[in-house]
Amino acid sequence: MMQMISLESIRNCLEGLVPSGVATCGADGMPNVTLVSQTMYVDSHHIALSFQFFNKTRENILVNPIASVLMMDPDTAARYRLMVHYLRTETSGPLFERMRAKLAGIATHEGVEDVFKLKGADVYRVLNIEHVPGRELPSTQYGAPILPSMRRCIDSLGQYGSLDGLVDKLLDSLDRYFDIRHSMFLMADVPENKLYTLCSRGYATSGVGAEIPFGVGVIGVAARECVPIRILFAASEYQYTRAMHSEAIKQGLSSGLEAEIPFPGLTSPGSQMAVPVMSNGRLLAVLYVESPLPNQFGYDMEDALVALCAKLGESMQLLQLQAQQSYSTKTNQPTAPPCSNLAEGPSLKVKYFSRDHSLFLDEEYLIKGVAGAILWYLLNIIQKEGRCEFSNRELRLEGQLPLPDIADNLDARLLLLSRRLQERSDCLAIEKSGRGRFKLLLQRPLELVKD
Repeated sequence: MMQMISLESIRNCLEGLVPSGVATCGADGMPNVTLVSQTMYVDSHHIALSFQFFNKTRENILVNPIASVLMMDPDTAARYRLMVHYLRTETSGPLFERMRAKLAGIATHEGVEDVFKLKGADVYRVLNIEHVPGRELPSTQYGAPILPSMRRCIDSLGQYGSLDGLVDKLLDSLDRYFDIRHSMFLMADVPENKLYTLCSRGYATSGVGAEIPFGVGVIGVAARECVPIRILFAASEYQYTRAMHSEAIKQGLSSGLEAEIPFPGLTSPGSQMAVPVMSNGRLLAVLYVESPLPNQFGYDMEDALVALCAKLGESMQLLQLQAQQSYSTKTNQPTAPPCSNLAEGPSLKVKYFSRDHSLFLDEEYLIKGVAGAILWYLLNIIQKEGRCEFSNRELRLEGQLPLPDIADNLDARLLLLSRRLQERSDCLAIEKSGRGRFKLLLQRPLELVKD
């Protein structure tokens, strides 16, 4: 009995490493065969072909939607013939953006960036898959098996007590079990349509606090569309040094780049992948991995990281629910003692700009946004009341702080602020003092200046 071939079993043919041949037939019965740059896996019953030119293939499928696609496995040279039925063309949205990103990498790799411009993603239903006889190489397993590595990662994520520990375990596990040396974790600021870097691995600087707007680069597109975005080759369009500079110019921010935190990514990544972290359909964060080498993240790795991020989303949601319960519990908070760690010496000059809540320590940029507003609030309390211990509930109930609704992760803002202070200040630090409580340690007198 002939075994049926599933589309999942031949996904290696759909990476775009070898162009596929597409045969169509016109209204007059004349056949036409051409090569397409990208054939992409959509799901177990559908593929998408890149629509780049108004050519004969395009003309034929609009009048006769049946086509034949011949593809080859780049590792084994095994060939497969697919009978497909054209359904629709997508010119925007998640599928289009996934294909556009992969095609950009292929175009850069082949040196035809000016030619490969995606007009649409043509979606086809797969009617039949045939294994074409011919000489083939044996299948080879590259790298460590995916499933055991994923299981170890998920097990490690079950041992956390805070968001701090959770995200650190995630990036450490990617390095240890998947040999992914360059990674970062970015929290979503949905009201502001941007992400901010919470932690990273494998870079000279951590980039904690660096921001990426939705829609910019692999990370921003993954956040905006809420789908994984993966590129197998270096794509100049998706290099962050170029993408962020272009975005700054577009928004008229180029003169203020010195006040921004540099993005920590590789200058010229060979492979990139960004996976959204979701919970109940809501974007929480984005996991980003990259490598200086091309063709490092295949479909199996994408599947593994999507599953890992699903587990991560559940854990983050649980932490947020626990925090929400503590915010709503009306218990008497113990009165915090006055600060006892204030030292003599030169004043720490803190300058605050209310327009964007940016904060400078001794004329050096520290942070902006919600984290900047929180620190300014804390420093004012220290100066006015002499109190240096605070609670998350107090911050949430403070009406003057620009905090989003309670679904926003306040712990992430405090973690971001804590890590920025660790990197940029030797006289200010955040120290946990109990569940939902922390101290702001200050070792110099304060000089607060508001612009």
